[in-house]
Amino acid sequence: MSTPVTLWTAMAVLVLSCISLCIGAGTFDLQALWTDGWHASEVEVLLVSRLPRTLALILAGAGLAITGLILQILVRNRFVEPSTVGTTESASLGVLLVVLLAPGMPVVGRMLVAATFALAGTGLFLLILRTVPLRSVLMVPLVGIVLSGVIGAVTTFLAFRFDLLQSIGAWTMGDFSVVLRGRYELLWIVLAAVAMAYAMADRLTVAGMGHDFATNLGLNHRSVMTLGLVIVAIVSAAVVVTVGTIPFLGLVVPNVVSLALGDNMRRSLPVVVLGGAALVLVCDIMGRIVIHPYEIPIGTTMGVLGSALFLWLLLRGRSRVA
Repeated sequence: MSTPVTLWTAMAVLVLSCISLCIGAGTFDLQALWTDGWHASEVEVLLVSRLPRTLALILAGAGLAITGLILQILVRNRFVEPSTVGTTESASLGVLLVVLLAPGMPVVGRMLVAATFALAGTGLFLLILRTVPLRSVLMVPLVGIVLSGVIGAVTTFLAFRFDLLQSIGAWTMGDFSVVLRGRYELLWIVLAAVAMAYAMADRLTVAGMGHDFATNLGLNHRSVMTLGLVIVAIVSAAVVVTVGTIPFLGLVVPNVVSLALGDNMRRSLPVVVLGGAALVLVCDIMGRIVIHPYEIPIGTTMGVLGSALFLWLLLRGRSRVA
């Protein structure tokens, strides 16, 4: 069943990518470019702006969907993803501290600092879960949202204190309008993360069943958990540093795919990757069409759609528990 779904999702990504290449404020006609020849101005628009933006959308969507899937397996809760457990907010705090303390640091250095903070924030979330009595599955995302709010408040306070409030708002709002050739290549790290997640799919699934179960099967539970969280931290940091935050993506896509294909990670992972790319493309295209030639940042469009779906998933999970 997964193969036809994968093919249809891949076709949807291909169609949406073509649409993304043709939409924008600049003059560009993909059909005319194909039939009338390659003009210098249109080629420049394609190679410098449209193609990098579309690739960035695909890579960011795929990466965040994977991070959500990994977190949900390791935490054993369907209602978690980087923006609801403090991972994204911790990465944003790391970026802000780099701007304050080492503004000349290269992009790769910023990503590593952001990844370190993201890993620390995720670890703090897991530590809190061990001390909180979880009488309901809904307690896990609520704990994560509270932690995200606290970390976000610290970031906002520091930004206000050093007159960077407007800047941090621009950084953390997911926006692909700033993506140009030479400013998105950090996202190619997502391909390595996807390959590693696919290679570790079975071990991550076993690790998600608990420490005792994994140990009885001869799996080093701690090392698999650590490697999974490192993948989540690096991908989240790369996305935050490059385009900002995109909320709820890692929550919605894995849950929808799970409803269709079940919980087999190896079987569902390709669909999750393609589904994340497709959803980001859809939200970005909507944001570019609604008030054309101006744009609505994808953080806004994804926030509206994702929050509605998140609420639906919470209510659905609550009704199933009841």
